[in-house]
Amino acid sequence: MTTSTTPPPLQAPSAKEKKYDRQLRLWAASGQLALENAHVLLLNDGPGVVGVETLKNLILPSIGNFTIVDSSKVQEEDLGVNFFLSEDSLGKSRAEESCRFLRELNPDVNGHAVKEPMDSFLARQDVLSQYTMILLASSPKISRDLARICEMAAQSAIPLFYIHSVGFYSQFSVQLPSQFPIVDTHPDPASTQELRLLNPWPELSEYMLTKTSGLESLSDHEHGHVPYLLLLLYYLQEWKSSHGGKPPQTYKEKSNFRALIREGARKDNAEGGEENYDEAAGAVLRSLNPPSISSGLREVFEADECRTPKLDSANFWVIAHAIRKFHALHDQLLPLPGSVPDMKAQSKDYIELQNIYKSKARKDLAETATYVRAIEKQLGRKYAIDEKEIEAFCKGAAFVKLIKGKPILIPYKPDEVDLCEQATYLLQEFDNEESLLPISLSFLAYDHVISEQHPDNPLSLDDFAAALTQYTTFFLDRLNKFDTSVDLKATRERTSSVVSELARAAGTELHNISALTGGMVAQEALKVLMKQYIPIDNTCVFDGITSKTGVFRV
Repeated sequence: MTTSTTPPPLQAPSAKEKKYDRQLRLWAASGQLALENAHVLLLNDGPGVVGVETLKNLILPSIGNFTIVDSSKVQEEDLGVNFFLSEDSLGKSRAEESCRFLRELNPDVNGHAVKEPMDSFLARQDVLSQYTMILLASSPKISRDLARICEMAAQSAIPLFYIHSVGFYSQFSVQLPSQFPIVDTHPDPASTQELRLLNPWPELSEYMLTKTSGLESLSDHEHGHVPYLLLLLYYLQEWKSSHGGKPPQTYKEKSNFRALIREGARKDNAEGGEENYDEAAGAVLRSLNPPSISSGLREVFEADECRTPKLDSANFWVIAHAIRKFHALHDQLLPLPGSVPDMKAQSKDYIELQNIYKSKARKDLAETATYVRAIEKQLGRKYAIDEKEIEAFCKGAAFVKLIKGKPILIPYKPDEVDLCEQATYLLQEFDNEESLLPISLSFLAYDHVISEQHPDNPLSLDDFAAALTQYTTFFLDRLNKFDTSVDLKATRERTSSVVSELARAAGTELHNISALTGGMVAQEALKVLMKQYIPIDNTCVFDGITSKTGVFRV
């Protein structure tokens, strides 16, 4: 008696999945969930355009909540640069009006406006604890309070973006927590396929023997569809038998091994060759390498938090400890990701090969999870780490990145800035005529001069430009003393040009520059919120005159 079962109907994508389809392909459901759980705080006190433009690009992909703190009223000059205001907004709260228009972009997002002055807002007890990110748009008030705000963010381990947009120049700096691990770095797919051809497990070896038995007697169709992974294993076995059991190690040996593979291909067929043999020969250099770990993962393994996790350690460190143990117990191997590259093969064989790799990946995951549970029990943790989180770490372990957050450079007096550690790096950058670091230096001077001048008695444009020049000149003079052989004449000229533009702009924003900068900031903010991809570390500069960007760690 036979019975037939009807396969379950395919479930149509939900309205939400349809709406965010393209971005879900980039960062998957886990990334989208992280966005929807985020609450972004914008501290706005100047023209406020670049901060609002940044929010726009976070609201569209659907962050959960945003809050704008801005005590200003909408004025005529706001209407010319802020596209999230209207004539009806004149005289009203800029925070409320901007929030109202921004909410129209995406009804899935909740927006909040705070009209009180920034000082009283920041004076609240634990005011920042409810936020997952802070956007700080440069202004005279913020320049004076920058050190305090950065310290508050650091104490709460909240990522902070400090954004400038003045005239044709812009810059943003990222202050991340002191340890900011990223598991899902989205490396090149070609580099993520760990095939373990030098360390095959029994099931893979047995499958190879089955599919390559009587290789020379196979029909042309079967011979031309043996998966290249199995061909590599087959010829490795042959190579080892005549080389003392060792695989090809040097470039010369690998070249000879490729020649051995090519000799096995049949050329008396209609194609004059076999694609699977070409794939095998092409994979020799990238697939036959002894196990090693990246510098990023090594840094994680060597961290004290990984060696001896504590009760309050983040899940990341508990899983990292477990994978470190797996690595030590399995001859420097990491848990198998389980993916198999595309290749010339019959569908049945390819599916069987996929299942062998997936089965081994599940076994490695189960072993790693066992270590995690043992650590949780040892530490007395109340909540077990979700197995999906362990699985994600196992799949991406080889490309984990640990970013050590660097504080934002505070605009101290030029003789108070510590140059010792970075003098060599800064001189190399300034010696490069294409470097945009003079813009970053000019913004540092800009912040310092603004923070020093009295709010009720601002400097004239000429005096402001002179003060900026005095700061940058003194800074470069100090720096040049570390290596007098470096000629900074061209740097001084470029810095003078930037200073002139900052003084001319007098703190105003150009909408096109701020809109572009807001897009760049939002791109990096998304990476930080989702802990996917690798964000800049730690300062990005944009030159709107030459349309160039530069990234520096300062």
